[in-house]
Amino acid sequence: MAGRPRCCWRVAVNFARRADAAHEAVQEIKRQGGSAFAVQADISNENEVVAMFACIDRQPGRLATLVNNAGILFQQASLEQLTAARINQVFATNVTGCFICCREAVKRMAYHHGGSGGAIVNVSSAAARLGSPDEYVDYAASKGAMDTLTKGLALEVAAQGIRVNGVRPGFIYTEMHADGGEPRRVDRVAAAIPMQRGGQPSEIASAIGWLPGDDAPYITGSIIDAAGGR
Repeated sequence: MAGRPRCCWRVAVNFARRADAAHEAVQEIKRQGGSAFAVQADISNENEVVAMFACIDRQPGRLATLVNNAGILFQQASLEQLTAARINQVFATNVTGCFICCREAVKRMAYHHGGSGGAIVNVSSAAARLGSPDEYVDYAASKGAMDTLTKGLALEVAAQGIRVNGVRPGFIYTEMHADGGEPRRVDRVAAAIPMQRGGQPSEIASAIGWLPGDDAPYITGSIIDAAGGR
């Protein structure tokens, strides 16, 4: 979709369980003049990721942009309360799933696979810098791993016409905070943010949308902090 007018967008919206949210996103893209469809896949499952990309292959056009936005976290807890099962589940989605999606995208975008290049945007988190002590150290560590992937993959595929960048959102008003057991978490920490407020999803979407576009052709291996200065 990058670098094209909205009427030409063709977007695959992935979801694992929340079909209602995925279909709402599809309808919003269509209202803006694009075309879109929803495809179910749990990205922690390699076979489902491969099947998802095979589904995308059957659509018109080529894969131009991948946005890795899937991520999970659990109830706030200190490190000494964490179990291996929880840590592994977080990393399976936030890290391994991201790796596999990148792998499948590179197979379709890289020049040596007959591709035309493309762009990958990995949505990380300010938690990778801040550590999220006593809350989600496992989640923060998984996003740190994503940042390393972003840098390493950018160097690996730059000569193949693929740009890889990341966005690190800060405290954003999303439903994810409820998953961690504190729906009003953003309001609690707003005073500690230099801009004195939490962010809106649309503000993060603007950064994500800019990176693959024609206005950022020489940017790769970079991570944008979208965290209100924190």
